[in-house]
Amino acid sequence: MSTIKEKIQDLAAVYFQDTVNNRRHLHQNPELSFAEYNTSAFVQQQLTDLGIPFQQMADTGLVAEIKGDLPSAKTLALRADMDALPITEVEGRSYGSKNPGVMHACGHDVHTASLIGVAKILNALKSELAGTVRLIFQPGEERLPGGASLMIKEGALKNPEPVGIIGQHVMPFLETGTVGFRSGKYMASCDELFMTIRGKGGHGAHPHQNIDPIAIAAQIITALQQIVSRSADPRIPTVLSWGKIIGNGATNIIPEEVYMEGTFRTFDEQWRAEAHSKMLKLAEGIAESMGASCDFEVRKGYPYLINEPELTAAARGYAEEYLGKENVLDLDLWPAAEDFSYYSQEIAACFYRLGTGNKAKGIQSAVHTPTFDIDEAALQLSIGLMAYSAIRYLGA
Repeated sequence: MSTIKEKIQDLAAVYFQDTVNNRRHLHQNPELSFAEYNTSAFVQQQLTDLGIPFQQMADTGLVAEIKGDLPSAKTLALRADMDALPITEVEGRSYGSKNPGVMHACGHDVHTASLIGVAKILNALKSELAGTVRLIFQPGEERLPGGASLMIKEGALKNPEPVGIIGQHVMPFLETGTVGFRSGKYMASCDELFMTIRGKGGHGAHPHQNIDPIAIAAQIITALQQIVSRSADPRIPTVLSWGKIIGNGATNIIPEEVYMEGTFRTFDEQWRAEAHSKMLKLAEGIAESMGASCDFEVRKGYPYLINEPELTAAARGYAEEYLGKENVLDLDLWPAAEDFSYYSQEIAACFYRLGTGNKAKGIQSAVHTPTFDIDEAALQLSIGLMAYSAIRYLGA
């Protein structure tokens, strides 16, 4: 008699090509955050074909449920994101984007196609499934306020509240056939910074007659780094980076103002709030002391992501059972941000990495690049492991 692992592995092989086809369809038809209308319609049709009931949330988001035949009051949520990025894909791919300037460069096509594949496996094994699996297909992971926050507000984690939620994300730096886990704090909070320093423009030969916003911006940039190096607890990783600085003067023209955009990331909510206050006071104080004004907006983004230890330990154990211990790797802290973090702030959560790289095939490009791609062999592992983890956790 086949074990549940063997049954899932067999079904993952059966549904592998369907998952590849679905991933390629989604990859060819990417849609930007909060505009995933065709993507949502595609997922709805897939669920309808499987006879899985669903409801729409947050406009394009979907929540579906598969109820097992074995008695259990527990519900476990599984999540996929559906949006793409404003990136132009490299030419020459048979499955390349058909939407100019839009590309699935972060693997959300993989996540969505995989969750559809998981649904097919679990639907075929309802007789061996205890409790309920809630499938969350969410919009807008790539853009504030984050589709996860909207799905939560509209009830994706209610009636009943799941005992936990599991999500996966492609990782091109891990070889296909492997997955990675980290317990506890894993990904950073992410805030967007917008600053305008207003001085008094004029001729570069007469700086004493002007209030130079470029010189003041330089002082502020340097001073704000002191908050990271001298105010932050060194045990709390903290990043402050400026990615845009515009001062439209010339070789002999001091501009009226300087505009700046940046990002602030950390792994502690109390320190995050303190840092916001310190940055605002310091920037405004420096500008005022030099005769300028400073408009500084901190646009609060996603919180930090925490992998609940017990759920993460369980999920890691299932991965070791399914793949072998040698294919389950440890992850470092990752200062990028993810709106899965909103779920992790509400209920027990586990967010792990799916290896999608293949050095031998030259598949190594990072996410958010025009050359990003995956080794599609990872899709068979993707659907099988997540289905296995759900059945094992609900049956535990």
